[in-house]
Amino acid sequence: MATCSWLRCCGALRLRPRTGCRRLAASTTQLRGYAGGLADLSAELLRTDSFVGGRWLPVAATFPVHDPASGATLGSVADCGVPEARAAVRAAYEAFRSWRGVSAKERSSLLREWYNLMIQNKDDLAKLITAESGKPLKEAQGEILYSAQFLEWFSEEARRIYGDIIATPSKERRALVLKQPMGVAAIITPWNFPSAMITRKVGAALAAGCTVVVKPAEDTPFSALALAELANRAGIPPGVYNVIPCSRSKAKDVGEALCTDPLVSKISFTGSTATGKILLGHAARSVKRVSMELGGLAPFIVFDSADVEQAVTGALASKFRNTGQTCVCSNRFLVQRGIHDAFVKRFVEAMKKTLHVGNGFEAATTQGPLINEKAVEKVEKHVSDAVSKGATIVTGGKRHPLGGNFFEPTLLSSVTQDMLCSKEETFGPLAPVIKFDTEEEAIAIANATDVGLAGYFYSQDPAQIWRVAEQLEVGMVGVNEGLISTVECPFGGVKQSGLGREGSKYGIDEYLEVKYVCQGGL
Repeated sequence: MATCSWLRCCGALRLRPRTGCRRLAASTTQLRGYAGGLADLSAELLRTDSFVGGRWLPVAATFPVHDPASGATLGSVADCGVPEARAAVRAAYEAFRSWRGVSAKERSSLLREWYNLMIQNKDDLAKLITAESGKPLKEAQGEILYSAQFLEWFSEEARRIYGDIIATPSKERRALVLKQPMGVAAIITPWNFPSAMITRKVGAALAAGCTVVVKPAEDTPFSALALAELANRAGIPPGVYNVIPCSRSKAKDVGEALCTDPLVSKISFTGSTATGKILLGHAARSVKRVSMELGGLAPFIVFDSADVEQAVTGALASKFRNTGQTCVCSNRFLVQRGIHDAFVKRFVEAMKKTLHVGNGFEAATTQGPLINEKAVEKVEKHVSDAVSKGATIVTGGKRHPLGGNFFEPTLLSSVTQDMLCSKEETFGPLAPVIKFDTEEEAIAIANATDVGLAGYFYSQDPAQIWRVAEQLEVGMVGVNEGLISTVECPFGGVKQSGLGREGSKYGIDEYLEVKYVCQGGL
């Protein structure tokens, strides 16, 4: 049976250090403070087995989950393989037979109760996120509220699934359109928002009348399992919400099994564009419906007419949320020549004043660790490449003195389009600044990529605002605003950033089939 290393001993918590890990240069006091953050967590939320058909099922194999801040082993979780994935799909398929017939009002009530339980347990759920992802606790608390709001939103949308009556050219016929649930949805989610990426998909699926099999990221399975516990308490019927955690070594096979299983009707994935293409290939073999929220390379444009202070505030929020590890984080800062120097000066001052690197459980922390060593190496690679090609390090540029997975918030100037940080998603605390001269040049640079998830720009010129908003080749635009995500608005991208939309009134359509019914002989 899988085990959890959050062991309570005389009211204290023990964390097992991972063998051979890069040890953190943190003090014993810091580590004790971290341990105390989880000491009062509800044991019922610390689940380690798979959840299938309304039951907690142990698996012979397990895999460890590590705290990215300290390298400690948080626990061992069920390592599900292809047989477990197929069993979960069968459980979801059997549950779909009855769940699809549950009234919209009842589905709404169940989702609302799940939301209520998330709010009641919000502090514990936030601590889980910080422990397994390293996200600062204040941000984790914000994520839980954001996550719960998707359940609230879709509990309301469940009762607003409308069809149509269509006028026909024949008096003897009547035509109508029904919207019906698709069936079993396979939900594959990332580690950077281990709760919200689940509820944004699952809330819509369950509201529509679908059932789900969730495969959470191997780095952050505890949040998905805690949600299963709360779903069970809320009265979500057995088999409607299933969770099958698995290790990185099994993820490829499990993903393929979910995408090719004939009982699965829908695939929803958030992650890298490369992985999304692989899953699309699998899904194409049986022509499944897919939703894909993939990588981005968000431009953040500051025009000469911008309010510098407003732009700096937006830049900090957009770039450094979750230590730069979000798909909509600004990846390239394009700053017009006339305002460039003033913006860079204020930006670096604000970074030094407001960004504090540390363990996510420490109150002053705004920048936690990156998720793993590979992520740190990618940021190092982007900085090194840029400097070798002429960029200047304004601040940061190296691993933080804390060691391990911590990296200094970094600002680069004199960046050009041929540098890796201009062409690849960094997914870390790196802000590269490119100087431009004209609006046309900025738009050309911003659109010179095969992805298009989010984009941001700052301007006080009304005409320019409309021109640029319409010309940016992205799915979401922030105008004089660095944080754009909200449950009421559609989330998604264009080009190779994905297919479909999540959240908003459009999100539920991703899990519905449109059926035309023609009645004759009237």
